[in-house]
Amino acid sequence: MLIHIINPNTTQRMTDAIAAAARAIASPGTTIIATQPDMGPASIEGYYDEAYAVPGMLARIAATKADAHVIACFDDTGLDAARCVTSAPVLGIGEAAFHAASMVAGKFSVITTLGRSIPAIEHNLTRFGLASRCARVRACEIAVLALDDPASDASTRISAEIAAALAEDRAEAIVLGCAGMAALAARLSAQHGVPVVDGVAAAVAFAEGLVRLGLKTSKIGGYAPPLPKTYTGSFAAFAPT
Repeated sequence: MLIHIINPNTTQRMTDAIAAAARAIASPGTTIIATQPDMGPASIEGYYDEAYAVPGMLARIAATKADAHVIACFDDTGLDAARCVTSAPVLGIGEAAFHAASMVAGKFSVITTLGRSIPAIEHNLTRFGLASRCARVRACEIAVLALDDPASDASTRISAEIAAALAEDRAEAIVLGCAGMAALAARLSAQHGVPVVDGVAAAVAFAEGLVRLGLKTSKIGGYAPPLPKTYTGSFAAFAPT
């Protein structure tokens, strides 16, 4: 089985870290390949970055043959559009993490990076039908690219938000709201005594299950292939054929 992990931003060290997290959870016989777009933002922190990340990400997914694809941005950047360009299952790490948490706890809280990401996550919870299961979306106010910087004290700040979520939100599980937090999940779960869900791991596990079930993306309705037409200017190369 071949699973393609796409980091929608263009930062190689983050792609490498995501690949390591995915390989750590993958079953024997599953091969993980990790890529990133040739164009786009260095990190995705808000709606504007997200919009410019999508074209390069879609091109990479369309060009990569795999049994399943995982979009490794917690905002589930371009998820619906990605499902239009391939028949293989495409999973977002946000959607996967929400569903995993809902299967092991009545209520969960999400710990994300910056406060500006909260509205997008709340929007996704609503569209996935899981808003009522989320106690609160919290931000530790650490930039995405600072998560692996020891000077940022990221782990301590994320842990403090988890403690607050357990005490104030009455959360029973925690969802880590950024792919860059993947390596912290097991330690934080042991520290706080509750399930801590990493979306990268959850998405890989679900992707393996969908492939084993022989399920593919429906091509009736919204996920049908895009209709051929002309795109102009800088987007000419992305025109559906």
